[in-house]
Amino acid sequence: MGPSSQTNVTNVRKRTIYQLDTPFSTVSWPDISLEDQESILELLCSLLSSLGQHRRDHVKPSKGKRAAKRGKVTADQKDLAKDQPIPKAPELGLKVDIGFNVIARNLEGKSRGESGHTENADGDVDMQTNETVYSMVFVARGDQSSAFNCQFPRMVAAATKELPPDCQTRLIGFSKSCSERLSKSLHIPRVSSIAIKRDAPGCKALWDFVREKVPPVDAAWLGKPQDQTSYLPTRINSIETTVGQKKTRKT
Repeated sequence: MGPSSQTNVTNVRKRTIYQLDTPFSTVSWPDISLEDQESILELLCSLLSSLGQHRRDHVKPSKGKRAAKRGKVTADQKDLAKDQPIPKAPELGLKVDIGFNVIARNLEGKSRGESGHTENADGDVDMQTNETVYSMVFVARGDQSSAFNCQFPRMVAAATKELPPDCQTRLIGFSKSCSERLSKSLHIPRVSSIAIKRDAPGCKALWDFVREKVPPVDAAWLGKPQDQTSYLPTRINSIETTVGQKKTRKT
């Protein structure tokens, strides 16, 4: 390293910037072994295959408005389509939500107490009256940036914090890339996240395996009773960073 390089290193300007952070502890993703993740993915794809087969056989993919104008369907083809009605989609399709927006909307509604669980005369939670609660949420973490899916643990924890541990929504994050595999199973161009409701038909084997291998999302600070609350000071992170050199004006 020459003298000029050493001078540049020693003359690097530094400054401290401050970042406001939450005083609450972060909510981590449940720890799932890669072997269990692969088994869960296999069961999930097998469950969703009926939906993909129906879309593959009876749902024509959209090619845009221009393509529709260029290839107009003849009157004979229209009559043929009327004579061959599309079979009804599998019942499972009504119990599966696909995509971040719809899943986040449902979880946020549950965290606000919409359609919350009820208790019977014995004080036990009656899950039969809450069919819209998700039993499982699957996220293809390996295909996305952490900024896109980092809020899933908090949303799932907040939505099911009042449920018994055995009934809480299980969050499964696939570490390896699996979006393409899920897309093929559902015959959809892109799949980032999937949620299955508690009363979905045919998912008993998947739910039993997930419930055994995947723990509920741990967010202890969400379930604290009011008489145990304590003051949490503001958390401010200090980060030391370098400042770029000023550009010299050309005269």
